[in-house]
Amino acid sequence: MIEILNPPRLARAKDTGALVADILHTLKGRSTVGTNLLEIDHWAQTMIAEAGASSCYVDYAPAFGRGPFGHYICTAVNDAVLHSRPHDYTLADGDLLTLDLAVSQGGVAADAAISFVVGKAQPPESVALIEATERALAAGIAVAGPGARIGDLSHAMGTVLSQAGYQINTEFGGHGIGSTMHQDPHVPNTGRPGRGYKLRPGLLLALEPWVMADTAALVVDRDGWTLRSATGCRAAHSEHTIAITEDGAEILTLPTP
Repeated sequence: MIEILNPPRLARAKDTGALVADILHTLKGRSTVGTNLLEIDHWAQTMIAEAGASSCYVDYAPAFGRGPFGHYICTAVNDAVLHSRPHDYTLADGDLLTLDLAVSQGGVAADAAISFVVGKAQPPESVALIEATERALAAGIAVAGPGARIGDLSHAMGTVLSQAGYQINTEFGGHGIGSTMHQDPHVPNTGRPGRGYKLRPGLLLALEPWVMADTAALVVDRDGWTLRSATGCRAAHSEHTIAITEDGAEILTLPTP
């Protein structure tokens, strides 16, 4: 299903996007050396409830996962990539942490992810991974607008990632979003320009470039959810929810000034 939001629903989407961004901003500030991933999950649960919103994750049970996700945020550390369930792990100096959050408020969902290095250590490989995904995300957003096609966005993101020297996995990528978290169209992180669905004002997309340092292959963790790099290398992931407008694209998941 592909949803096109009318102006009142788009206004609600902006509120949801700001909430997601503000929660992620707060959690990043709290995620320091010695923080446990289960603490982050609890903080996310509390902030979602206090906002009168609901989690898109806790009861989520798609075919690729093992039962309901059971948590309120994805917390990927180092070689973990996507769908990472919080567990009893204490963050150490230099860990690469990705926080991925989706919530629904007022009948509209928003989804975003940030990657950062915890503590004072800043391993160059980790910093390069993060910066590549952020540049790719910006490139995809820059070409989004009415009349553009999904392949234009995919090509822009993939060009940045491949030029940075990373292999690109196409099993998981961006997606449409609206009344539910995951909708059509699928937005791969590489593709051919001029191909795919033509973007229209009112469409929401979650763009999410992610890469692993030396592989494109994934393995599934014993928890049945967490995806890790097949070689144990580190990974990074950046994501924004955007709205296609008459003039281009608006990022909805930016923190409140």
